[in-house]
Formats: sequence, structure tokens, C-alpha cells
Amino acid sequence: MLLAHTGAVQSTLDDLGESGVHASRNALVELVRGVSHGYLDAAEPGMAGPLVRSARRFADHLLADPELNPTLLARHLNVSLRTLHRAFASTGEPVAAYIRRRRLEQARRELLSPSRRTVAEIAAHWQFADSSHFIRTFRRQYGRTPSQYVREHRR
Repeated sequence: MLLAHTGAVQSTLDDLGESGVHASRNALVELVRGVSHGYLDAAEPGMAGPLVRSARRFADHLLADPELNPTLLARHLNVSLRTLHRAFASTGEPVAAYIRRRRLEQARRELLSPSRRTVAEIAAHWQFADSSHFIRTFRRQYGRTPSQYVREHRR
């Protein structure tokens, strides 16, 4: 949008006159403000995919961080929370569900790691409220408890 506006202004600069140049400059300033403050709808067709990919990449780096949540992602990406939620809606998986799923995947991977931390330690590390919550979530996702999963895969 910014490039299109700048290109249009540049190609018609000689025809704009002083007031046209002034109006175009003001429009450009407002576009830049909108982008920098997340006021433009980044979830428009064509923007949702890149926004979701950026959010996922950032979230994946912070999965063990207790501060990670959709608001933090939106702030980091300089978009509104609503825009972030709409972009994720196009994937069929809400932002919070993505974070929870990725944390659960990391916890599952860690269950089989050589460190052999306890289920409670793994649950705490990956930001589950407590081991009971982790066990319920794990069972719902994988059809078995973490302990059953470990027994099946460490043979």
C-alpha cells in the first residue's frame, strides 16, 4: 500500500500542484502512522499468511516464556490483537490454541529426552498451570497420559 501510494505520487508529481503534493504527503504520513501503529488491517487477503507465519516464528522462540500470549505477539508484530486473531482464523486454529499445541509438542518431545525430568517439571517448564492440567491436555491430544506415552516409546 505504501509503495503503491508512493509510486502513484511520484508518477503524477508534476501534475499535482502545491496543494496536491501537500495532500499526498499528508496521506503518506497517515499511511505510515497506520502501519506503524497497527491501525491498518493486516489480515486483508494476502497479508494473513505472512502475519501468521511471523507470529508462529516469534511464538516458537518464546514457547517456554510465561509471558507468551496473543497480546504479546500482536504487540511484537505491531498489529492489533483483533487483526492477529482474524489472521489466525484463516488457518482454523486460534492463536492461543497454536501456542498450547506447540507447547504440548515440545513437552511430548522432552518426555523422551535423556534429561528424564519429571512430568511435573516438564509441565512447569512448558507453562502448563500444573501437572494435572498438563496430563489432561496431553491425554485429550494424544489419547494416553504422559507416563503411558513414555512407557510405550522407551522400550
